[in-house]
Amino acid sequence: METLRMADENPTPDRPQKIHRLRIGVNVILQVGLLLFLAIAANYLGFEHYRRWDLSRDQKYALSDKTKRFLETIKGKMRLTVFFSSDNPVSQDVQALLTEYQYAAKGKIDIEQIDPYRSRSRAQAIVDKYKILSDESQVILDYDNRNKTVKASEMAEMDQGNPMFGEPPKMTGFKGEQAITSAIIDLVEGKKNAVGYVLGHKEPPIAEGGPMALVKTVIGNENIELRVLNLFEVPEIPADLKTIVINGPQYDLSDREMNLLRDFWGKQGRILLLVDPSAKTPKLVAFVNEFGVKVNDDRLMALVKTGIQEMARVRDVIGRFLPESPITKKLAEVRAIFTGGTSSLTLEQDRVRAANVRLQPLIQAEKGYWAEKDYNTTDEAKLDADAAAAPNTPLIVGVSIEKGGSADERVQTNSARMVVVTNASFVQDNAITQDQQALDFMSGSVNWLLSREQLIGIAPKVPKTLTFSLDDKAMSNLRWLILVLLPLIPAVLGFGVWWYRRA
Repeated sequence: METLRMADENPTPDRPQKIHRLRIGVNVILQVGLLLFLAIAANYLGFEHYRRWDLSRDQKYALSDKTKRFLETIKGKMRLTVFFSSDNPVSQDVQALLTEYQYAAKGKIDIEQIDPYRSRSRAQAIVDKYKILSDESQVILDYDNRNKTVKASEMAEMDQGNPMFGEPPKMTGFKGEQAITSAIIDLVEGKKNAVGYVLGHKEPPIAEGGPMALVKTVIGNENIELRVLNLFEVPEIPADLKTIVINGPQYDLSDREMNLLRDFWGKQGRILLLVDPSAKTPKLVAFVNEFGVKVNDDRLMALVKTGIQEMARVRDVIGRFLPESPITKKLAEVRAIFTGGTSSLTLEQDRVRAANVRLQPLIQAEKGYWAEKDYNTTDEAKLDADAAAAPNTPLIVGVSIEKGGSADERVQTNSARMVVVTNASFVQDNAITQDQQALDFMSGSVNWLLSREQLIGIAPKVPKTLTFSLDDKAMSNLRWLILVLLPLIPAVLGFGVWWYRRA
């Protein structure tokens, strides 16, 4: 019995389990393979499907919608050679901007950086290939066997400082996107789009230094050439002119000119018409009236407060751009000043709907204006009575007309188009403000007339200097933060540690 009890207390040890080496090896291989797959997948997604956000305050390098839309239309591959020395003051800005171009183009743009002082052999090859004659830093764009150069001086406005006091040159404005996008448009579209500018009725000229110089420059930067068109000298409007501009004629068009205009419209022509209300152009006004737009014989006026009890009557109109049209979509709710006389428009959509004519208001006067029919009177009492009796209805001063085509923007069909504004002075150099709403409107109108809706947009913002200003209350709060709160935090933490250890 004793022997059996001892045997029970000392059982035979279990045999060790068999090690499945094959199973362990396969498991390790699968784990390593899974880790490699996850690493490769993460890198692939990071390189191919990454996103960029510009969180800076002034968004100095953020591309405008106009540039992004045009980059989406590029079919082939474009190569940009950055021929910049490292000590150029705009070198870093240009490189950062071109990185945004490369990302927005989604693989359609290749960029090569060359420092002519460090890579002499490669720099010489570029000089020989593109026949570079200038020593100035520049970006060379190459597309479809065509090339164009953008110089550093075209991308930045520089303040040379005062060398006597050791002040280095300082950049006051970066214009890189305007210059580079303009060059890209030139290369991709090839031949410039021609727009006829009608002269012969005392319209403002487009010569250099004239009142339309800014408009001509902005339009030219978008690969559009304003070409002088005298309707007295041509048997018909040239076929290569798909759009014409009639800007504030002081005298009416002749019967022959009106026939040319109607023939042009009948061939799906495009017209930008800026009417000067002070000029008598009944034939031109009657032509517009055929499409349901009546130019009224009145002037917009408003009463503004100039003192405690003083009121003044003004004729300069504050206009608001409406968001429903592709022309003014990017200018939605932006205000602009229309100097001089401005008349109202009456839109009669029901009268022309059967003819497949669509009217779209573009610009509306702000509240407080009324349309005065007796605008030459000096009777103050009558003007006050007319202002009080005027109906509180929206006053339209700009409209787009489209005949034919389709109202659906996704359907691209031919149509005749026209933009009418009852003010011709707001686009002249002496009336354009620093915010450039008039230039943006002209750009949007011409691009819409040319069926280039993807290029309509507002010019990029000018970089702003970041400044901080603290009032007395903010200074007091900052003083409490530095002298009390910051020292109090480690004191409280130290007291907590001491209390914990003591306990």
